[in-house]
Amino acid sequence: MSKSMFEVYLNEVTDEGLRARLKAEFERTTKKFGLVFERHSPEGIRMPQSQVRRGRTVIRESDGIFHKVRAISGDSVTLTDEHGNVIEEKLSNVTAARQFGEVVFPGLKTVGSVRTGKSDDPAHVVINGENFHALEMLGYTHPESVNLIYIDPPYNTGNKTWQYNDHYVAEQDSFRHSKWLSFMERRLTLAKKLLKPTGVIIVAIDDNEHHRLRMLMDEIFGSNNFISDVVWQGGRKNDSRYISNGADYMLVYAKSEPAMSDVDIRWREEKPGIHEVVAAGADAWAQSGGNEKIAEGKMRAWFRAQPTDSPTRALSRNVYFLPDGTLCADGDLRAPEARPNRCRTPLANPDSGIEYAVPSDGWRCEESTLFRYLAEGRIIFRSDPSTPPRLKKPLQDTDGQVVVSVFERQRTHSGRHLQGIFGDKRFPFPKDHEVLMRWIRLVAPNDAVILDFFGGSGTTAEAVIRLNAEDQGTRQCILVTNNELSAKDDAALRKAGHQPGSAEYEAKGVFHHVTKPRVETVVTGVRQDGSTHSDGVPANVEFLDLAYLEESRVHAALEYENLAPLFWLKSGAVGPVVQRTGEPQDYEWNVESSMAVLFNAGKAAELAELLTTKPNQVKHVFIITDSPEQGDLAGEAFGDEITVEPIYGSYLDAFQINRSDS
Repeated sequence: MSKSMFEVYLNEVTDEGLRARLKAEFERTTKKFGLVFERHSPEGIRMPQSQVRRGRTVIRESDGIFHKVRAISGDSVTLTDEHGNVIEEKLSNVTAARQFGEVVFPGLKTVGSVRTGKSDDPAHVVINGENFHALEMLGYTHPESVNLIYIDPPYNTGNKTWQYNDHYVAEQDSFRHSKWLSFMERRLTLAKKLLKPTGVIIVAIDDNEHHRLRMLMDEIFGSNNFISDVVWQGGRKNDSRYISNGADYMLVYAKSEPAMSDVDIRWREEKPGIHEVVAAGADAWAQSGGNEKIAEGKMRAWFRAQPTDSPTRALSRNVYFLPDGTLCADGDLRAPEARPNRCRTPLANPDSGIEYAVPSDGWRCEESTLFRYLAEGRIIFRSDPSTPPRLKKPLQDTDGQVVVSVFERQRTHSGRHLQGIFGDKRFPFPKDHEVLMRWIRLVAPNDAVILDFFGGSGTTAEAVIRLNAEDQGTRQCILVTNNELSAKDDAALRKAGHQPGSAEYEAKGVFHHVTKPRVETVVTGVRQDGSTHSDGVPANVEFLDLAYLEESRVHAALEYENLAPLFWLKSGAVGPVVQRTGEPQDYEWNVESSMAVLFNAGKAAELAELLTTKPNQVKHVFIITDSPEQGDLAGEAFGDEITVEPIYGSYLDAFQINRSDS
């Protein structure tokens, strides 16, 4: 097959990485089928706390466009744009920025914590920062480690509810759908790398981008990994001209559906009323003196006494007892489909000796299991021998039911709930924490790591915290939000002379004004103003700012304070962050922390001895060294139960990759 001229020219590019990116971009731009959109580049972030430096990126305030700093002289700065044009500007009119694809070295800075949970429970982590860079950071701390990602991204309604490149996107923007898809594609691509092979992602969305988002997720996650398009009917809009479009959606995808099938993952939720029925069965058995027929009669009477709208009535059909008093429902013994090796052994009623018909497709279990059921008194024989016997199945073993893909719940609940937490109304349209609790409980284990990188008001964190309190789980929520303001607040503060980065401006951002105080109030029960909201829900929470570190300072070991929370997060986030205490030590550790740090590789054996002889939670030891050989040698002192990582080399290498193709 002859090569195109593009392929000929492409082969002349000697840089393999550049050649791969050019090829990928060519394939994107010449794509004719599927989801086709204009990939907007570059995307970036304003960094008002960072210093403007030569060779770095800035945003010019007059046009909001990224420029490179060519030179700085006093109060003036020389800039170049993407076309190489040279521009002179006042230093006060530019703000430090980073474009996505530039190498960044992220750190974390602690800005608060709440500790009311058990000391060995992992802390929930709430991060204030740009979620793209946070996802890159989590690629270092949590590769293939997240069980569930739930996100509720901006719906792109055109009413200035989200920003792209530091500008609110309006309905009149003819590229707003392409901008939104570019925005989502970058983040979903990074997010996929964080999921475990059996991990799941749920993305909430409305009608505006639903169809485009599903096509995008088909491309990123694979249409074969699509699980469901859940419809949340949130109420009727009577002012609609045609149809009340009150539905939102949750697109559910697996990282790998085959991986989930291989370990037989099945999603079930508890049948309503199951606990009441089991408790009534225990009472009936006790009152019957161990007589199955009397106990069954008492259960039928109990069911008849329940209100007509009680969920327990759905469990009243064909209730039986085993000889040991276990309450059962009846289940099918027939095979669901015909197979050559199905058991077809006849069964006889042990009381009458009458042989019963074998189902046409055979039994659903092996012969040995069938006769075990018979010996345990678990086979139900009807009066008609032509009717196949059925199986008594303990109710506690059949307490789950499949969830349907449509549910109804008014959205007003979540608004009232959040207003009750704050004592005022400061965030529009929050998600419903009870809905999230239901879906988290359904799709993730009770020790799951759950990530939400569009954290907003903090609903996901509250849902995880309350769910742990409900079932004594040890789920960990990692929640990422920025400190963005609404368009209205942004305009008002700028008009009053408060610019991004000022204390007055930042105090009104969603992290400081909504997310952090909400989570603190849920856990402690006390509002910001000191008033009491509740008794609180025990949990450990760490609040962190995403920091941008200088490579030279990392090399010089001057950034440990801002890297320690990152290493702590990587280690499992149990106990306190281990920081330096006073004078430089050979190592630092804490009996309640999941991390320890070895500053002097020559003291590895001493630290290993301490960790062996004293009770502790340490799971990860970080060795501060520039020598890989020295780090490997020191690591040999620790047992297999502890993960050892020499740094800063591994940290720097993780972020050295040129990500301009992201």
